[in-house]
Amino acid sequence: MEHVNRIKAAVAAVAGLLTGLWGWLGWLVVGWIVCMVLDYATGSMAAAKEGQWSSARAREGIWHKCGMIVVVIVAAGADLLLATVLANLPLVTLPFEYAGLVCPVVLVWYIVTELGSMAENAAVMGAPVPQWLLKLLALSKGAVDGAGEQIGGDGHE
Repeated sequence: MEHVNRIKAAVAAVAGLLTGLWGWLGWLVVGWIVCMVLDYATGSMAAAKEGQWSSARAREGIWHKCGMIVVVIVAAGADLLLATVLANLPLVTLPFEYAGLVCPVVLVWYIVTELGSMAENAAVMGAPVPQWLLKLLALSKGAVDGAGEQIGGDGHE
């Protein structure tokens, strides 16, 4: 029982640290990491059920997740750059403090994508997946895409 209490204390300490350092953004990161792990696990289970699991495909999934981590780091770097520039440009005064926008939008996009992938994996495993859930996730992803396009432009000049 003492071991369980130590684990609980460690989890509480990490949760408190994240909340203190990053606030809601830290919880968004934790949610994204949990979704990545669950997506990898459910993808492996779905592939195993279909008799298609292979270490090569599993490694490919890990590389995919590593690439996502790089993109989130780039988004966080973009937010840091924007915050630094906006705080130090003498001719630009915003009526608010820029606390970041790019990284949270990227994280939400990835979370919605991972949730959709988990639902697809569940369907492969034989679970009934409500169509409205899939539609809701697709709409959510579209809404986040729209927000991202408003932030960075849609690429059309």
